[in-house]
Amino acid sequence: MLVHPIIDKLQSLRFFGMRTAFEEQMQTADIDQLNFEERMGLLVDREMTERENRRFKTRLRKAKLRQHASVEDVDLRHKRGLDKSLFMAHKACQQGHSTLYFRLPRLLQELGIAKADGRYDKILKMLSKTRLLVIDDWGLKPLVKDQSHDLLEILEDRHGLRSTLVTSQLPVDHWHEIIGNPTIADAILDRLIHNAYRINLKGESMRKKKTSLTQSK
Repeated sequence: MLVHPIIDKLQSLRFFGMRTAFEEQMQTADIDQLNFEERMGLLVDREMTERENRRFKTRLRKAKLRQHASVEDVDLRHKRGLDKSLFMAHKACQQGHSTLYFRLPRLLQELGIAKADGRYDKILKMLSKTRLLVIDDWGLKPLVKDQSHDLLEILEDRHGLRSTLVTSQLPVDHWHEIIGNPTIADAILDRLIHNAYRINLKGESMRKKKTSLTQSK
């Protein structure tokens, strides 16, 4: 059997996982104990795994997550109000869902710039199609008129169709006042809060605890 031409062809076809598995098989002494179907099955399995890993890395890169800790890394022993059954969202990328992360101030700033350079509709369309949109730092400061309108457009496009995860240090009871316009605030909160799962964290920030542990070493 001409092994090297086969490897070259697999490489040319971009079957990287299959190529690696084939090379491993050729170096395995007792590989002949497996029949053709079993060996082919191993090649296909490796190719599928390799492709899913590449897609996962692409989703993570596009999501632009600030932290790459996974759900499995979260310490649920501390009594902070975390419900493991609700906390399963890095996980969305693993399960094949398109994900985007934005800090709310940066997102609103980007939309303001997009209005001037003609990208506004394109960005709204991108946000509407993303399976999971993570909006961090909600409520750091009051919104101005155009910003509240932009936020309503985003949530309206996603309402009932896609998942939106919002994180904030501001209690939900004060969200209405930071949005400003009462009518728009009602519309935004109606789309965001009703039917939402709420996780209220308690206790000291784990970031502070990690900092304290690092400094004490």
